[in-house]
Amino acid sequence: MARLLIVHHSPTPTLTQLTEAVVAGAHDDEVQGVDVVVRPALEARADDVLSADGYVLGTSANFGYMSGALKHFFDTIFLEVGGALSDDGSAGPTGTGRKPYGLWVHGRYDTTGAVRSVQSIVQALPWAQSADVLEVMGDPGQDDLDRAYELGGTLAALLT
Repeated sequence: MARLLIVHHSPTPTLTQLTEAVVAGAHDDEVQGVDVVVRPALEARADDVLSADGYVLGTSANFGYMSGALKHFFDTIFLEVGGALSDDGSAGPTGTGRKPYGLWVHGRYDTTGAVRSVQSIVQALPWAQSADVLEVMGDPGQDDLDRAYELGGTLAALLT
């Protein structure tokens, strides 16, 4: 059975709403044969990543960057899961394996830096962006929650 790993940092009711919508979408009745594993970013481990066939990441935008919890996740799993480094030690593009991933980011004022920071790390992992980034500003409306549901469902469906 294919496995979808959802790694999130959801310390607020707003982020919890988005996480729940993504998880619900991944469990949509039309998606069969996918085991959905949900891990808070501070609890996710390299074994979780290595045993997954696709990923959905969720974070807040904090001071123009991803959450510290999601950054910690990347720091702890990066090399063990096949992350590539450039000659200068920064994350570098990898050409091996391309497992699908999606991303949602919530911010109050701007999400640009958070999206950029996640994508700069993920481009060095054997993953491929497989859905548009969901960027939500302020309190999520029904349209935002519907798009979060669709993100979870899309990534799960890609694994069937």
